[in-house]
Formats: sequence, structure tokens, C-alpha cells
Amino acid sequence: MSVLILVVDDEPDVADLFRQQFRRELRSGRFTMDFAHSAAQALDRIAVSDDTSLILMLSDINMPGMTGLELLPKVKAARPEVPVIMITAYGDPETRRKALEAGAAGLLTKPIDFGALRQEVERRLSEVDRAA
Repeated sequence: MSVLILVVDDEPDVADLFRQQFRRELRSGRFTMDFAHSAAQALDRIAVSDDTSLILMLSDINMPGMTGLELLPKVKAARPEVPVIMITAYGDPETRRKALEAGAAGLLTKPIDFGALRQEVERRLSEVDRAA
């Protein structure tokens, strides 16, 4: 079974940035990353049942159409076991409160601290390894 991290962001260059930051892990097959460019695409992706285990979702808050904060309760209803970390350019206390109250596992501000994100990913991978 492969392990998946889903990144939801309407900015097209985000996929390249994440692939670059996690290139070693992706090349080694430690996990795979999938990218959704809208909340609707993300909901379609998590509805697919395949041999991939979704262990983490990262979602931008500010997206056209459905925002990340509107997406969050839908993801938690469909896949309550999947932690969702919200990403925002606005790390103000009100945004943090709204995200955490809606069920987010955390909030990252842009520019993303990939060192901290890597630690979070490693923690999730360790949990999968222990459960296997």
C-alpha cells in the first residue's frame, strides 16, 4: 500500500514547489503526493477508494469557489481519520481560531516552513509504520 499526501491549492506553481522540497522522499517512494487545484477536485480525490492510504491533507484557505475553511468540514465528514493542515498567507489569530475550531490539525503560514512541515510528515509516516 502506498501512502499519499494531498495538497490543495489553486496556485499552479505550488505543485512544483512541493515536488522540489520533497524530491528525495518522492523519488525513494516513501510517499506520493497528489495535487488538487480546487476544493471540488480535492473532494473528488478523497472519494476515490484505491490502494493508497491518505495520511495527510494540506489545504490553502484562500481559494476561489469553495474556500479551504469551507472544504475542511466536508473532508472531516468524509474522511475523519485524515488530518488536515490549513495553509494561509494570513496567520492572524482569528484565522487560526476558525481553522482549529473547524477541525484543522494545524495551520501553516506562507511562506511555508518546509522544515516544520517535513517534521509533521515524518510524524504521520511514523504513525503509519507503527500501525502496519
